[in-house]
Amino acid sequence: MTNFPFDIVGFDLDGTLFDTSADLAAATNHALALADRPALSLDTVKSMLGRGAKHMLEQGLEASGGYDADTMARVYPALLDYYDANLTRGTVAFPGLMAALDELDSRGVKIAIVTNKFERFAVKLVAQLGLDHRFVCVIGGDTMGKGNAKPSAAPILEMIARCGGGHAAFVGDSIYDILAAKNAGIPSIAVSFGFLMQPVEELGADAVIDSYGELVPTLIRLGDTPSATSSTNAATA
Repeated sequence: MTNFPFDIVGFDLDGTLFDTSADLAAATNHALALADRPALSLDTVKSMLGRGAKHMLEQGLEASGGYDADTMARVYPALLDYYDANLTRGTVAFPGLMAALDELDSRGVKIAIVTNKFERFAVKLVAQLGLDHRFVCVIGGDTMGKGNAKPSAAPILEMIARCGGGHAAFVGDSIYDILAAKNAGIPSIAVSFGFLMQPVEELGADAVIDSYGELVPTLIRLGDTPSATSSTNAATA
């Protein structure tokens, strides 16, 4: 198939490609138990996702009795160790994802991941799910160095570079995803089924999809708009 408007489509990981909430909640509650804190519900932990493990635990401590630096320093390494050992026990792809990736692949689109999860966890998670061959690159929250995670444009621009350049779009579920795409000058799509911290309409994405069956038609529509063409040209100039 030819004449598809995008050469590259990037995805956030948690809450966009995969429902990782069960494993992230388990890791958070493991750490909270070590601090003699009550466990948090799955929905509560979901609202804390999007800025990496440290932010998740900071918010978890705050919600379970108050944050303090000493407790954070004591249990944060245990959270990381637990999560590393249990990355995919409850993690699943969102419905329709595999078919959407197949369609993008059939159109010659390069597919990549840009996440605020530590790179080592993201790479290992995708490999454990048997999907590492589907992505040109996996860029984590620490890949570009301190201060260069989403919403910085840096990881999005790095994704475009590693994919060989071209017109790109980005798919995510948080304000950090949408701002990173905007900062990089490329169109953004928000998924309404992700780990939303606010109504999806408030994210300011160029489009919203309710299922992966809508992804390719939405990309085609975005590619037909002059703003999408100018922004992707700007990102690859």
